[in-house]
Amino acid sequence: MDLFSRSWTALRAAVAEVPDEDFERPSGCTGWLVRDLVCHLVIGAQDVLITLVTPADSEPTVDAVTYWGIVEPPTGEDPLDALIPRLAAAYGEPRWLRFHFDDVGSAAGRAAGLADPAARVSTRDEVLTVGEFLSAYVLEWTLHHLDLIAHLPSAAEPPAETLAAVRATLEKIAGTPFPASLSDKDALLVGTGRRTPTDEEKAALGEFAARLPLVIG
Repeated sequence: MDLFSRSWTALRAAVAEVPDEDFERPSGCTGWLVRDLVCHLVIGAQDVLITLVTPADSEPTVDAVTYWGIVEPPTGEDPLDALIPRLAAAYGEPRWLRFHFDDVGSAAGRAAGLADPAARVSTRDEVLTVGEFLSAYVLEWTLHHLDLIAHLPSAAEPPAETLAAVRATLEKIAGTPFPASLSDKDALLVGTGRRTPTDEEKAALGEFAARLPLVIG
């Protein structure tokens, strides 16, 4: 839960520092501007709030790692993916989107801090403890932090400890470690297809390179 707080606090701070004109820049999510990504984060914060007040009595079916799976790359045909840019544009001025994100994001952070880590909750037709659910979201926040700053070179990066934790999670999902020669950030960017590996990185990855990118959903 500490990593959830660190990753979420860092991401919220990064969004708060994005100048208005940079909301129109591309993000690391193909086809989405920075404003679209921030709108997606509002929905993510809402998901955290909804899940934390959706108790479950049955035994957990997933944990922070098995909550995620490798899925097919997005085709752009998902109605929600198409809706996000329209919702983001509807805010008009970036300040209104920034305000809504900070408002809902702050609430999600407070709710996470008050929640019982051992309590069981239900989401996506699965059951897991609050602690495992919040740990799972460290991957979501950290990858989207990298997406947010993809074309904002002066923006602050995710905390080193969350990059390391998400690398470990991604390795568990893949069942294969990344080469030690790749930094945590590069392992995440290359591993999830956010950056094409260099020839040197391909050589270090060996047969693992053929399995990339790992699209997590």
